[in-house]
Amino acid sequence: MTTKLALVTGGNGFVGCHVVRALIARGDRVRVLARENADLSALVGLPVEIVRGDLRYFDSVDRAVNGCDEVYHVAADYRLWLTDPAPMYETNVGGTQHVIRAAANTGVSRIVHTSTVGALGIPHGGVGREDTPSSLAEMTGHYKRSKYMAEQAALEAARAGAPVVIVNPSTPIGALDLKPTPTGRMIVDFLNRRMPAYVETGLNIVDVEDVARGHLLAAERGRIGEKYILGGDNLTLREFLERLAMISGLPAPKMRIPYAVALGYALGAEAFARTVTRRAPRASLTEVRMARKRMFFDSSKARAELGYSPGPIEAALAAAIEFFRSKGTARSAA
Repeated sequence: MTTKLALVTGGNGFVGCHVVRALIARGDRVRVLARENADLSALVGLPVEIVRGDLRYFDSVDRAVNGCDEVYHVAADYRLWLTDPAPMYETNVGGTQHVIRAAANTGVSRIVHTSTVGALGIPHGGVGREDTPSSLAEMTGHYKRSKYMAEQAALEAARAGAPVVIVNPSTPIGALDLKPTPTGRMIVDFLNRRMPAYVETGLNIVDVEDVARGHLLAAERGRIGEKYILGGDNLTLREFLERLAMISGLPAPKMRIPYAVALGYALGAEAFARTVTRRAPRASLTEVRMARKRMFFDSSKARAELGYSPGPIEAALAAAIEFFRSKGTARSAA
């Protein structure tokens, strides 16, 4: 039996490095497309081929795709605050178009496009599903807008005959969150006792390893042109912090900040960031605005069609805590 060669764009990132590990565990050969000077520490010790390139340039992507059997397009510019949004659209939208065109030209058997639940609709007070109506006008911030546009490009390519399957991960947590992601940063702030209060919202939290396995299931069993939510537990932020407290042994914040106060703080923090630090503020307007809506989702379609079966998030929380403490990002247990 011939071993498959799979390309993972962004395989050095948080979700991507776990997709790489899942593919290696399955016995596949793996090639990773990573930017020049990108941090590859999440891949240390793994038998992967690294191809340097940039999603914004088709020739670069075409070289990486050449000879591959499957493509997992995981890479994305994931920032919730930025001074110039143009590069984000070039990477997230233009890069997606480049990957799908190059992969379709090469004749790969499957292209798994990693979208996000942020590109899906949520009924008022309800739970979002793959077919819940949504529109570009409903997307908050440039990240969600660019990912929505990228998802639409993937759907259009599938309708034109490209073998594209779309996965929509919710909010992954776990080890190897190096940057970290906004959710990982929240865990770090909690562990460092820098979260005296919180803004109530709702999140769907999932183990990043389950998300990675869901990508492989989508390639194997997913229907072309279909979307599959890769989620876990729907939790209010208070419930999430209470689970974090139980595992870490630290107290959860009890003070809830009114939305208007959080919005005012974010306005000031962004103004200071733009004029003084030129670095991302501790709270952005996009993050606060996103918190107004509970991001609850239903993964039953992925369970039924893919055999997706996420486990409890406690193991992923423990792995995240251990990772952040081992890296020195967060304080060790008292």
